[in-house]
Order: sequence, then C-alpha cells, then structure tokens
Amino acid sequence: MDIGLLAQYLANGIMLGTMYALVAVGFTLFFGVLDVIKFSHGDVLMLGTFAGFTVWLGLEAAGISNPWVQLVLILIASMAFTAAAGAAIAKYLVLPLKKAPPLNTLLITLMLGTAIREAVRLFYPNGSNPKAFPSLLPDASVDLGGFLLRADSVILVVAGLGLITGLNLMLNRTRLGLAIRAVAQDEETARTMGINYMVVVLATFGIGSGVAAFAGIMNGLYYNEINFGMGLLLGLIGFSAAIVGGLGNLYGAILGGFIFAGLQVVGSALLPFASAYKDVFAFAVVIAIMAWKPTGLIPERTSDRV
Repeated sequence: MDIGLLAQYLANGIMLGTMYALVAVGFTLFFGVLDVIKFSHGDVLMLGTFAGFTVWLGLEAAGISNPWVQLVLILIASMAFTAAAGAAIAKYLVLPLKKAPPLNTLLITLMLGTAIREAVRLFYPNGSNPKAFPSLLPDASVDLGGFLLRADSVILVVAGLGLITGLNLMLNRTRLGLAIRAVAQDEETARTMGINYMVVVLATFGIGSGVAAFAGIMNGLYYNEINFGMGLLLGLIGFSAAIVGGLGNLYGAILGGFIFAGLQVVGSALLPFASAYKDVFAFAVVIAIMAWKPTGLIPERTSDRV
C-alpha cells in the first residue's frame, strides 16, 4: 500500500478514535459510579450537538460572525446544556431506580433516548432533515506526498486528546476526582468518610455527558453535518468501545475507542465497497473480541474503578 495513503488512513483512525474514546469515557464513568448502563447517552450527545447548532444560528442572527468566538460559545453552551441534562437524568430517573433490578434502569434510559431522538425529529424545525454544520475551523491542508494533513483534523485531535488528559488529571489529582473514585470503589465507606454521594453522582453524570457533547461537536465540525439519528450510532460505538476496553476502566474506554476506529479504517482499506462494509467488519470483530475476552482487554479492578 502507498505510504501516503497509509498515513491518511492512520490520521483518519486517530481522529475517529479520539471521538469514540470521548463517548466511551461517559459509559465508563456512569458504570463505575452507579453500576448502570445509560443507553440514552448517545441521544443526549445528539441533543447537546443540536443545542450548539441552535446557539450558532442565534449568533449568526445577532451578527457575531467571528468563527473562533462562535466555536467557543458553541462548545460552552453545548457542554453546559448536556451536563445539566445528564445530571437531571441521574437525579430524576437513574437514582430513584438504584435499588430496582438493573433491567429497569436499562429500559428507562433506552426509552428516554428514543423519546429525545423523536422529539428532536418532530419538534425541531425540519428535524427529520440533516443540518449543515458550520465550518468554524481553518480549512487549510498540507500535502505531504499523497497524505493530506487537514488543519481542522489536527486541531480537533489535539483538543480531544487534551480533554481526555484533563479528565484523567481531574480524576487522579483533584478532590472531586478522588471523591468520584472513592464512591466507585466503595460507596458505603465513601459516605462514612463524609463524601456527599448525591453531589458526586450528579457531577459524574454531568461530566460524562459534557464530554460526550464535545465529541458531538467534533463530529459536526469534521463531517459538516448533523442529524437527529447521529447519537444512535455514536452511542452504540461508544458502548462497544467501553465493553471491549473494559467497562469501568478509563484507560480501557480510551483503548476501546481507538480499537474500534482502527477496525473501521482497516475495513475501509481492505474490504471491497469499503464505505458500505466497514461498520459491519468493525462490529463483527468486536463481537469476536467480546466472546474471547468477556471482561474486556483491560479487566476492571476495584482499585482502577472511576
């Protein structure tokens, strides 16, 4: 294979892997703290992306056209809105079912995701149609001997990896992060030590949801398009990545995100009619990995829980 083409595939894989890792991190945080699978995660991501898009429309109407100002405001609004939505879901839907069978939580979050998706489709103006997301990043590119390095991709990858690094530092170096880890490892002991359980849970769901919103904006900026169903696939990929890496392990979620992206890239490069079969190939390999390593590639240990 041509070196330039190989480098192009690698760059695409890093971009997608960063995005998927950000989504998978949310599933890991939710499971680590409450032992729940929040299947509305992808649709909350989509809701945050549409909130950011709505803010952009408002900025355009107000005559604020500087792309960097727009991008910052879109990110702040999207992540704040989605964090608030995630915390509300935790408080009013997930926590009341804490002592119920796990299937109840799974079902209610699955139904919530469907409700969010259909609400956007039905009530957002022309919600059934894809929306052209604005190109707010520089569109410059450098041709490196058959490898086209896009400036927007570099910025998105650096920002995404920076967010993942910041999240890791927060979990390991701050009082809130230590409280989250304490609750994840032993809830009763954490309560005895004076940790506010409710605050930790709401903060965890808010952080996980806000990070997912960042991934949604990344997706919109990269593909220049969003739609009401985008969270369904991104949520499924993020959940698969978290399972493959090791649910409850932050590093496993990151690894799983890059593995899934790598599988898509390999499928695109090697399979005929690549764009049609890359997801089929990736999910098939993920199924095989799950059958081989049911606990994930990095099995969860109590001391690793986030």
